[in-house]
Amino acid sequence: MKIALVTETYWPDINGVAMTLHRLVTGLAGRGHQVQLICPAQAQRDFSELPLGVYYCPIRGFPVPGYSQATFGPPSGGKLKQLWTMFKPDVIYVATEGPLGWSAVRMAKKIGLPVISGFHTNFQSYCHHYKIGFLSGLISRYLVAFHNDTLATIVPTDNQQTLLHRMGIANVTVMGRGVDTTLYSPTKRDWQLRRRWGAEKGDPVMIYVGRIAEEKNLAATMRAYEAMRVHNPRLKFVLVGDGPLREKLRAQHPELIMTGQLSGEDLASHYASADIFIFSSLTETFGNVVLEAMASGLGLLAYDYAAARLHVTSGHNGLLASFSHEEEFVVKAANLVKNELLLRKLRNNASLYAGQHGWDSIVDRFSEILQMQARRFGGEAAVRSTLDGNAA
Repeated sequence: MKIALVTETYWPDINGVAMTLHRLVTGLAGRGHQVQLICPAQAQRDFSELPLGVYYCPIRGFPVPGYSQATFGPPSGGKLKQLWTMFKPDVIYVATEGPLGWSAVRMAKKIGLPVISGFHTNFQSYCHHYKIGFLSGLISRYLVAFHNDTLATIVPTDNQQTLLHRMGIANVTVMGRGVDTTLYSPTKRDWQLRRRWGAEKGDPVMIYVGRIAEEKNLAATMRAYEAMRVHNPRLKFVLVGDGPLREKLRAQHPELIMTGQLSGEDLASHYASADIFIFSSLTETFGNVVLEAMASGLGLLAYDYAAARLHVTSGHNGLLASFSHEEEFVVKAANLVKNELLLRKLRNNASLYAGQHGWDSIVDRFSEILQMQARRFGGEAAVRSTLDGNAA
């Protein structure tokens, strides 16, 4: 099958969408599919050794205002038409809803190609964090129109499917996420790294991985951290990532260990060298970091939704707090440093559970959805052609 994939973020960008797409593209190529990868060009994006069957087609990109690490692609209908005329894809997957994604959906429909979309980011939920809540309704209406213009929209969880149905988006299908259990593993624990953090034997280390920004609800994370320190003042807190709140947090808590953005083996060793993972975000569509932390053998605390709801049995392989219930979240965080036996149990069960959730089945599911929708489109096109012929 020939698949055109359009996205405004891709590896080596450090975010869940880019990582997920990289896994899917690599997995599709490994199964013999041909993938035309269309995304904004970036200087650090070196695709000199792409997997066999993946064709990189860069589009001119522009930095996102206020977030220079990210880029967006402009409307590129003419360029896309040219690329698809040469490649002749069987199906198109549009992963992002920016200007490039919008033009991809419009052009695919114009030239009669089946197009499917992905809902990877809750943009409408970010508005109040950046003092643009008045735009939330407008953004939601745009997202509904965007996704309803495609054959189907892929989401990672059942509760995300329900949310989109309530918004008015039809034909939503669920495809989970996996984790690289070879990369993320308790075996990557690095005792020298722990010593650099100032953690002596028996000292707990908590870690956060992700964007250091308002939409990640880090205020709740910091409340949890302070409650945990009351019970164990030797607790260390490592933050992996970057974002607009980084310097503010550093000024308020000079004891924090901030590493900046990490990836690959470096990120894996940081996960595995910690003990506790606290994740208080309320705006995730999934949250890949949840499975990464579990695979690394960490004691996890998260709110009961998205990836955590799907994969965590509270008290067995992690802890869940009721959605948006901050007091409960803080109490359960403190319990992680008070109850050593519980923490040990959660860590062991988390790594055992995550070890059964690799990417292979997810890539198979993605391939199945694309092929099913392409066949459905072909069948509907044949019916339309017959009806048109009869009418003539």
